[in-house]
Amino acid sequence: MTTMTFDTHAYIKELQSVGFTEEQAEVQAKTLSSAFKTNMDELATKKDLDRDLKELELRMVIKMGAMILAGVGLMRMWPIQVQYVPPSPTHVQEMRLPASTPLVPAK
Repeated sequence: MTTMTFDTHAYIKELQSVGFTEEQAEVQAKTLSSAFKTNMDELATKKDLDRDLKELELRMVIKMGAMILAGVGLMRMWPIQVQYVPPSPTHVQEMRLPASTPLVPAK
């Protein structure tokens, strides 16, 4: 918990120097002091922000991984259709395999 120092006595003296009564100055100092105390618990510290950023980063990594896996899964489920186009008769190439050599048993 972060604390903030607030000098109520100095604040009361400052208010009295500009024309506030002692009662008005005390009420104002008390109200302001209690507002500081309640709001300090709600303020985010650097530690809170660092923790939240790390959590956000982890959530983003998990979501990105899920999107990549979903994309790969969809590609496997619905592959892109490729149309086979037979070669034209004028551009036919003959593929020859090398002559086979007889297997000689090892000695």
